[in-house]
Amino acid sequence: MDKRDLGPVFRGRLKIVLDRFAGNQAEFARSVGLDRSALSQLLADGSTRLPRAETLHAIAERHGVSLDWLMGLSQSEQFAAEIKPMLEIEDTDGASDDTQLAQWHQDAIGYKIRYVPSTVPDLLRTEAVIAYEYLRGRGAAEETQIRDAESRLDYSRRPETDMEVCMPVQQLRLLAEGRGIWSGLGREKRTIQIGYMADLLDELYPTFRLYLFDELESYSIPYTVFGPKRAAIYVGDMYFVLNATDTIQALSSHFNNLIKHAVINAHTSADFLRALNVE
Repeated sequence: MDKRDLGPVFRGRLKIVLDRFAGNQAEFARSVGLDRSALSQLLADGSTRLPRAETLHAIAERHGVSLDWLMGLSQSEQFAAEIKPMLEIEDTDGASDDTQLAQWHQDAIGYKIRYVPSTVPDLLRTEAVIAYEYLRGRGAAEETQIRDAESRLDYSRRPETDMEVCMPVQQLRLLAEGRGIWSGLGREKRTIQIGYMADLLDELYPTFRLYLFDELESYSIPYTVFGPKRAAIYVGDMYFVLNATDTIQALSSHFNNLIKHAVINAHTSADFLRALNVE
């Protein structure tokens, strides 16, 4: 990270620590081996100055935060021995709204969620499509997925939500043509699904935005970035959950690149769906 970027991050974290401190600025400065003027320089707006290594260690040790957090390398204030691992694995066990996935959405309220789905985005699916994808002779799984889709849709209707979705344009063309994974879904159900999806895109825009990219030009695995704190990569029956700041930023950058190369932008995605020829 460039010092010009690191300085403001450190300054913001230092102000958080200082706000929690029971004494005044002079007392805080003494607690970490600084004089008052040096502390004032570190806190000055626009400053890119960073303290010496021993001062950083003193702030972290005496005020109970981690060095990684102070320097903006972690979203967790806890010490390395206490924080969650950078990679966790969560099973998708079929539970409903109390699942870890639902909690991640709740934790991300107020942040942008960026989502690359594996097929049709879950909150845009009709019950017929959910049944087609998940029934497989297991009624409970279908009912759970319907409840989850309704919950996700309710979440997206909240005015404070901000979600972007990127998916291959080819997926929707396959749906319209009844090919690939959609070869067993009848024309009427596919027509209803496409119309339902288009209507929801109109309703939810601009807080929910769908971009379509050409998978011959770009590629992505399914994943979701839940604001600045967490990302999850979907691998079928489990999620790889990533907590490291640089990894989350890398996935966000990849998502930005998908949007940059989108062949259908969010404001025209509903019209694109309605123009599809369902066969």
